[in-house]
Amino acid sequence: MSVQVVNAKLADMELKEAVRERSPQAPPVLPIAAVSPAEPDNCPGILAPSQSVKGAPASAMKRSDTTQRQREAGEGAGSPEGAVSEAPRTVKKIQFADQKREFNKRPTKIGRRSLSRSISQSSTDSYSSDSSDDETSPRDKQQKNSKGSSDFCVKNIKQAEFGRREIEIAEQEMPALMALRKRAQGEKPLSGAKIVGCTHITAQTAVLIETLGALGAQCRWAACNIYSTLNEVAAALAESGFPVFSWKGESEDDFWWCIDRCVNVEGWQPNMILDDGGDLTHWIYKKYPNMFKKIKGIVEESVTGVHRLYQLSKAGKLCVPAMNVNDSVTKQKFDNLYCCRESILDGLKRTTDMMFGGKQVVVCGYGEVGKGCCAALKAMGSIVYVTEIDPICALQACMDGFRLVKLNEVIRQVDIVITCTGNKNVVTREHLDRMKNGCIVCNMGHSNTEIDVGRLLNLSCSTVPTFVLSITATTQALALIELYNAPEGRYKQDVYLLPKKMDEYVASLHLPTFDAHLTELSDEQAKYLGLNKNGPFKPNYYRY
Repeated sequence: MSVQVVNAKLADMELKEAVRERSPQAPPVLPIAAVSPAEPDNCPGILAPSQSVKGAPASAMKRSDTTQRQREAGEGAGSPEGAVSEAPRTVKKIQFADQKREFNKRPTKIGRRSLSRSISQSSTDSYSSDSSDDETSPRDKQQKNSKGSSDFCVKNIKQAEFGRREIEIAEQEMPALMALRKRAQGEKPLSGAKIVGCTHITAQTAVLIETLGALGAQCRWAACNIYSTLNEVAAALAESGFPVFSWKGESEDDFWWCIDRCVNVEGWQPNMILDDGGDLTHWIYKKYPNMFKKIKGIVEESVTGVHRLYQLSKAGKLCVPAMNVNDSVTKQKFDNLYCCRESILDGLKRTTDMMFGGKQVVVCGYGEVGKGCCAALKAMGSIVYVTEIDPICALQACMDGFRLVKLNEVIRQVDIVITCTGNKNVVTREHLDRMKNGCIVCNMGHSNTEIDVGRLLNLSCSTVPTFVLSITATTQALALIELYNAPEGRYKQDVYLLPKKMDEYVASLHLPTFDAHLTELSDEQAKYLGLNKNGPFKPNYYRY
C-alpha cells in the first residue's frame, strides 16, 4: 500500500472521528477558503493561501488535500461538517507556531545574558548597571566606599559585593598565594613597602594585591590594559580600602590619567614598582624621574615590558634593579604555554562561536605563547601554519608538524590570523586588504602594536585559568620581597632573572593541589650529582 493511500485513509478516519465528537450546538466556523488573501491580518491564527503553502505543517497540508478530494467527490462539498472539522485543526497547528514564539519570548535579553554569564565576567559590561551609569565617565562621578574614602576611581562601587564573591572563588584556586599569607603573616616581609602596580585587574590579581597588603605593603593600582578590567573586582578592591583607578573600556586618555593618579599623590611616594608591559615604568621615567631616587626595584612580567627594560639597561638609563619575571621557568612554561593553550580557544569561542575543525590558521611567532596556541588549534582539527624569525623556534615548529611559511604566502586563504610575537607591525594594512571576507584577526601578545585593532584576546574577550595565574602572581610576590629586602649592593642597576631557588619554591607550593609527592635525594645521591638536597636542582643555563 502506498504512503499516499495510507495518509488519505488516516485523514479520512480523523475527519469522521471529529464529526462524531462535534457538539451539535457548536457555532459554525467560516471555512479557510472563505478568507480572502487581504483578510488574514485581521484573523489571528489563520494564514493567507500564499502563507500556508510556505509555512503550514505537512500534516495540515495533507488534510487540506484530502478535504479537497472529498469536496470534488461530492462528499460534503459546502457542508458545514467539512468546514467545521477542518478549520479548528488548521488553526491548532498554526497556533502551535504562535505558542512556540511566545515561549521564545519568555527569556528576556537580560535573562538570557544572566543565565549564560560566567562568574569570570568576560562581557563588556561587568555585572549590572543602569544605562545612566554607563553613560557617565567614572572620572566625572563622586563615589565613596563604606569607610568614607574616595581615593579610587572605578565604574560603580555598588558592584563590590559581587566582586568580593569572585575574589573568594579565585582564592580557592591560588594555593601558593594563600600559603604565603599564612607563612609570612607574622614576619610582614613587605612592611614599609609602598608598591605602585599596573597589571590586569581581575579576580586573580586582586588576590595578589590583597596578599601584598597582608604582607605589610601599601598598594596603589591601575590597569595595564584598557579592556581587561573586571569592574566588579575593581569595586571590591576599592571597598576594601585599596586605591584602584581602573574600569573596562577606558580611552587612551583615561588609561594614562589612571596611572598618573596612582603615582602623583601628595604625601605618598612609591618605593617599588610592579609592572606588566612597561607603561607604568615609562610614565614615571617621563613625568617623575626624581621618584627613582627612592625606588628600590622594578618587577616586570611581560615580554614587552622586559624588552623595554633591557633597552634602558643597554642605554645606561636604568636607574634601579629590575627583576625579569617573564623569563622565569614557572612563568614561561605555565602562564605563557599552558595558559595560552586553553585561553586561545576560550577567547575565540566566546566572541565568534567558530568551529575550529578544518579551519586554516596562521600563528605568527612560535615562542611559548605561540606553541600553546598551535597545540590547542591542532588538537581541535585546524590546519595550522607558523611564521617565525628565529631558526631554532622555526625548526621546533617543523618538528612539531607545522608548516613554516611567510605571512604573505597564506594571507589570502587563512580563516584566522593570531599574533604572538611582542613585535610591531606584524599584520599591516596590506595584509588586511588581502584577507578573505570574514577572516578573524586577533592578538595574543601583550601590546597592541602587533595589529592596530586592539589589545589582548584572552583577557579582553575571556579569562585565563586561575591556577596558572596563581603561579605567575606568586613569582611576582616573591620577586618584590627579594628586591625590597635585598641588602644594598646585591643587585645593581640591571635586569635580573628570578633566582632558580625561588622558581622551584613557587612550583613546590602548587604541588599539594595535585596530591603530588616529590622524591628526595639521599646524601649519597646529592653528593654524586653535586647538588644541595634542598635545591636548586638545575643550573641557570638548563632549558626545561
